[in-house]
Amino acid sequence: MKKSHIATLLIFLIAIPATLILGMQLPGKWYFLTSTLVIGEILIPFFLAFEGRKPQARELVILSVLSALAIGGRAVFFAMPGFKPVAAMVILTGVAFGAEAGFMVGAMTMFCSNVLFGQGPWTPWQMFAMGIMGLLAGVLFRKGILHRERFSLSVFGGLTTFLIYGGIMNPASVLMYQPNPDWQMILTAYITGVPADAVHALATVMFLWFLSEPMLEKLDRVKVKYGLVER
Repeated sequence: MKKSHIATLLIFLIAIPATLILGMQLPGKWYFLTSTLVIGEILIPFFLAFEGRKPQARELVILSVLSALAIGGRAVFFAMPGFKPVAAMVILTGVAFGAEAGFMVGAMTMFCSNVLFGQGPWTPWQMFAMGIMGLLAGVLFRKGILHRERFSLSVFGGLTTFLIYGGIMNPASVLMYQPNPDWQMILTAYITGVPADAVHALATVMFLWFLSEPMLEKLDRVKVKYGLVER
């Protein structure tokens, strides 16, 4: 493995979870500091991954635009809790531009959109959960396990939204608000979170089913037009 890959794994598996746990122990509104630390840790593998191939500013601009689209989509559907296109956009970013880009867009989207929806101790957890979805999409696509067909993407999106995003955020709700959490509380959080997770997963499936092919086609054209390096 390359040094950048090793550093990425260490940050994703050790540094970020440790920051989240530390952030829960701090009093007051220290979640802003926690979110900032998570963003800093995300930037490290992002720059390491791009350093070797000399990324162009136009590529960073495109990722910023994708994040802005996801934020706009979350704002447009504000009246429908859970029914958001964010996960779909993050997955498409991972497929089109790679694992690191998918993680970056997922995490930054949740941080920036919470300026509208409200920052809180849930912000770094949302950043981590959504970032993992983009990371996994990029890795599985590169390995040939995930395909660009809308059926494959929709199934992947529904499962990851329900199992990964919901699987992280449900116990996080217990850890954030219960001084003495136990397994019974976590199990209850999983059970009570099933309806909301199902709506979120259904939304991701629908958005990927209708938007994946045209979006990936346009992103391919952008990469060809601006000479962006294929991953």
